[in-house]
Amino acid sequence: MTTATAPSPTSTAPTPHQVWKRARGLLIALLILVIAGITFAAVRSGTNYGHLDPRSPDPKGSRAAAELLKDRGVSVTVATTLDEATAAVGPDTTLLVTGPNLLTPSQQRRLHEATSASTGRTLLIAPGPAAVSRLAPGVRAELHRPVSAIPPSCALPGARSAGTADMGGIRYTAPGSTATACYPSDGTPSLLVRKERGDGDTVLLGSPDFLHNERLDQQGNASLALQLLGSRAHLVWYLPSLTDPSATSDDGSPDGTDDGRTGEETSGDESDFLDLIPSGWLWGTLQLALAAVLAAIWRSRRLGPLVTERLPVSVRASESAEGRAGLYRKANARDRAAASLRAAARTRIARLTGVTAREAHTSHVLLPVVAARTTTTDGELSILLFGPAPADDAALVLLADHLDALEREVRTS
Repeated sequence: MTTATAPSPTSTAPTPHQVWKRARGLLIALLILVIAGITFAAVRSGTNYGHLDPRSPDPKGSRAAAELLKDRGVSVTVATTLDEATAAVGPDTTLLVTGPNLLTPSQQRRLHEATSASTGRTLLIAPGPAAVSRLAPGVRAELHRPVSAIPPSCALPGARSAGTADMGGIRYTAPGSTATACYPSDGTPSLLVRKERGDGDTVLLGSPDFLHNERLDQQGNASLALQLLGSRAHLVWYLPSLTDPSATSDDGSPDGTDDGRTGEETSGDESDFLDLIPSGWLWGTLQLALAAVLAAIWRSRRLGPLVTERLPVSVRASESAEGRAGLYRKANARDRAAASLRAAARTRIARLTGVTAREAHTSHVLLPVVAARTTTTDGELSILLFGPAPADDAALVLLADHLDALEREVRTS
């Protein structure tokens, strides 16, 4: 006896081909994202540095100035912590502070104590009002001005030798002192040199632009950089960092909240905020944006072209009209309701009188034709078909009644 073989159950699991069709778009987008990431990593595989970094060849870097100083026999050392910077100060050392506004109040006070006890030179790049009050007491910082080519207009030998340079930015004054003021912008200096103990001095610069690689060969920028930074045998290039351990207080909380640190401290350099963002985050944001665009393209292709579909239910015209009328009434939009009534009436009347649909809403074409078939005067027709919006709901209802009556008259004429 033979037994019937039971039919194999139909599998509902997707086939490999179906899985591939569903996943290929996502896989292609992922592959493109990986390739883009590898490309970006290869392009930026070298060491990245920020603005005013003496190791950076970027337009906003300062490698060119550092190389010129080295050629003149000045040793250039990079410091990234406050401890390194304060330990290096001395009579034969120039300390360049590129971001004094990034320092907390306690760091600024520590730095001032160390530099004021030294007979070396301290250069502060664009310190804001709050930073100036701690790093150079007695000096006032004023409003930021655009950077431009400015003559020195002072007796400072280094500035006179350099001549016109790209200066401006924050301006400084030292009332009641013998500080040397150079490169005035609107009458107020953007470079201030104040004598300290012995042969030491503090130099306040309103803008760092003359140290940028892209501007060093313009005006007298290179000469001014060599004169200011090369007066001592050693140059310590201090790049303040938010990761500096000295930026936190003893209890581990960020210092400076008790001193009312305000946004004025960052007014010295408009790019300080962008400098605080690591370059990796910027590139990561760009890659995420690229991934979002690719995902949108993939999804839009998968959705396909638009198609028309029948409505699930049929709505009577009267119900639709009542619903729209209710919306107009709720929005108090009598003007739009009247415009809709008049436009529909003009279209129907034009069809009855032989006027084209294009000219149905042109008064000088429609009105004479309608006037010839009705007893209504031209002025009344103009107000009825092209007039202003009704003043109240009662006037709107009356307008609808008159339009209906006009259409009936034209139809039966």
